[in-house]
Amino acid sequence: MDAFVEFFVQWGYMGLLIGSFIAGSIVPLSSEAILVACVGPLHLDPFACLWWALAGNVAGGMTCYWLGTLGNPEWIERYAHVSQEKLHRAERFISGRGAWMAFFGFIPVLGSAIVVALGLMRANKWIVLIAMAIGKLIRYALVIWGTQLFF
Repeated sequence: MDAFVEFFVQWGYMGLLIGSFIAGSIVPLSSEAILVACVGPLHLDPFACLWWALAGNVAGGMTCYWLGTLGNPEWIERYAHVSQEKLHRAERFISGRGAWMAFFGFIPVLGSAIVVALGLMRANKWIVLIAMAIGKLIRYALVIWGTQLFF
């Protein structure tokens, strides 16, 4: 994992964008580690880092939503590595709450399943986008704030 983080950090803002996109999709990667390295030791602009990380991670999350709209649970399990059990758990969590549940898309592992399930349910993509962006914005702002306390 450290080698991946180091690779993305070497690319600065563009590495943060790409790493956050990958982390927001189906690949297990820590966008927070890349963000901390960029804001902390590299001393890149925290505000710019916030927006680059947010743009990449939300785009990755919308990729999960798009995978859900394909509507084939077997494909989702095979290619997105979201098990049927996680998908059913996410659907139970979402049921009756709607697209605003995308706010919780920042939760490790379950967040991707939530967004995929929203795609399967054909939830309003604009509400999914806004709710997911709000949740991820708050998470990244807290990570940056915590990082600045130590660097």
